[in-house]
Amino acid sequence: MNWETRVTKLLNIDYPIIQGGLAYLAYADLAGAVSNAGGLGQITAMSLDSPELLREEIKKVKSITNKPFGVNYAIGQHGRPFEDMLEVAMEEEVPVISMTGGNPAPIFKRLEGSSCKKLVLVAARRQAEKAEELGADAVMVVGQEGGGHLGKQDLGTMVLVPKVVDALSIPVIASGGIGDGRGFMAALSLGAEGIEMGTRFIATKECLHAHPIYKEMLVKGSENDTVVIKKSIGTPARAIHNKWTDAILAIEKNELGYDGLKEHVSGVANKRFIYDGDIENGFAWAGQVMGLIDDVPSTEELITRIIEEAEEIRRKWTNYR
Repeated sequence: MNWETRVTKLLNIDYPIIQGGLAYLAYADLAGAVSNAGGLGQITAMSLDSPELLREEIKKVKSITNKPFGVNYAIGQHGRPFEDMLEVAMEEEVPVISMTGGNPAPIFKRLEGSSCKKLVLVAARRQAEKAEELGADAVMVVGQEGGGHLGKQDLGTMVLVPKVVDALSIPVIASGGIGDGRGFMAALSLGAEGIEMGTRFIATKECLHAHPIYKEMLVKGSENDTVVIKKSIGTPARAIHNKWTDAILAIEKNELGYDGLKEHVSGVANKRFIYDGDIENGFAWAGQVMGLIDDVPSTEELITRIIEEAEEIRRKWTNYR
């Protein structure tokens, strides 16, 4: 079946399926595998310690695939300049740049005149409108079901996506709570022209940096096993519920602010869980879609399955006349 949308044409990919930026997890092996399977894989830039390391990852992706891929910049959450990292992506002629967590205007300005496609992750209609106004080629819209950092408005994907679709002329990509062909088709029904998945791609064979215990928790956990932390400091984010997130929520209840939270929500604490499997002394991002995850396939198997499920739904719809 034909899965061409404005997103596939914009990004020159077979299927409108995008792998999320995934802090500390989205590196060359995963990105290259997703792109080879017909989607758009991405590297996380700001999780790397230097421009040189980013260049190495980009070159590694190019050795894995000759298909388009992207580099994601979490520009508002790492507290360090991104300009040198962006220069590397431009020098390496990365075809897609995506931005999360901050004002994309400086990146847009630097990319003026380049052929690089610009994607922005947003969590509200106004943010989406601003991204289009600034020059985004497409927006990725994440609802409250999603893992990691979310919007402040508690809007679910089913409501947020069509609101953004109605407000924009550029393509919209749905994110949050999507992990199979049913979610893919639901997103298209809402007017989106593609999907972005984060949590589901963690539970794949090529997400090499994710500890087996992390993947096992995604497989065995339910949709009720996540909590939203960091609301008290204005940056809500969804993580797997454990003793560590209980401690975070207790600190938030006592209104201790960022200074009280910073050690608990640091990248160091995140990596203790996701790299070392220390589930007692760290935290891991995950969306409610973990309730739909029951295996750890290859990325090719996952994307093939999603498309096959979607095609079966299409066939069923044609019989509803």
